Amino acid sequence: MEPIPSTKIPHTFKVFTTAGGARIYRIPLKAFPNFWVYAYLVFVDGFRVLIDTGSGFGDSNVDLEAGFEQVRVETGEAFRIEDLTHILITHGHIDHFGGLTFLHERTQARIGIHELDLRTLTNYEERIVVVERRLLNYLLEAGVSKARCEAIMTMYRFNKSLFNSVPVDFTYEAVGMQLGPFEFLHVPGHSPGHVVIRLHDFLFSGDHVLSRISPHQWPERLTLHTGLEHYIDSLCRLEAWDTGATLTLGGHNDPIEDLPARLGEIRRVHAERLQKVLEILSEPHTIAEVSRALFGKVSGYNVLLAVEETGAHVEYLYQRGLLGIDNVHELEAQAVPVRYQRLNDPVAAQVKPCC
Repeated sequence: MEPIPSTKIPHTFKVFTTAGGARIYRIPLKAFPNFWVYAYLVFVDGFRVLIDTGSGFGDSNVDLEAGFEQVRVETGEAFRIEDLTHILITHGHIDHFGGLTFLHERTQARIGIHELDLRTLTNYEERIVVVERRLLNYLLEAGVSKARCEAIMTMYRFNKSLFNSVPVDFTYEAVGMQLGPFEFLHVPGHSPGHVVIRLHDFLFSGDHVLSRISPHQWPERLTLHTGLEHYIDSLCRLEAWDTGATLTLGGHNDPIEDLPARLGEIRRVHAERLQKVLEILSEPHTIAEVSRALFGKVSGYNVLLAVEETGAHVEYLYQRGLLGIDNVHELEAQAVPVRYQRLNDPVAAQVKPCC
């Protein structure tokens, strides 16, 4: 977990060319106040593809149109939104797909996403109801006060109310994980249906791998196919799939030139965080208490991010038998926050906290 201000620096428009001659235009979008993302417009072999769309909130759609105008200036082509052939979504988080409602009214481009994030787009309203209930229960069980839970849920609902369900034209597994020159790798963890996209010697990593922050994690109990175990496994999967990419373009931050090195750095971040959690839980604590010990005092939306990130690490250790529940008898009698504690038995001592 990194706090939101890590993405405050305004991003910049930039042009890239792959070894196969594809032209890539990186378009910066202000997804939310003080929060920037990238969309990528790609011209290759008759394809006019937009990878991710921004949030659709505030200036995000205006920024997208301004990016298209800058592409027209850079290329001299009369490119319009209507000329898009495909929109490829890396994963089902609103800062990456929220612009679809704006685009869907203006283009016949075919929309694609992975199967496990499909219903986030096509049944969005249902998804929000389900996740809100799970999230509130999780926060209370984690030891977050009722007053703070209410404030967190209000913030959560605010940007989630900006999107309406949109139809999808195809899913990645259904097309054999390939669309023309674009290849897809399923990397669950940060979201259930996250993919990395390969085009020639470039990768588009969405939020799976970023250059300056460790992508946010949450416990799988909130959403299947998320969780730290899936994420770490997906880092290994990407490392095996990579054929020597010269550049990896993320949804935030700078391009990554040495992907294996960056994968190693992210693994070390989580290994160190898991070890720290074990140290904190030498005495019983709730997830909220562990969160404060890990990340200090945070405010606003970062409270939710910190509790989710902590929960992902506690869940990972609990699943491996390294943690137990200290107050299990209380839980039988009433709804109280769960207190976890490190187990010091011989079998648990043999378990490696992280790969």
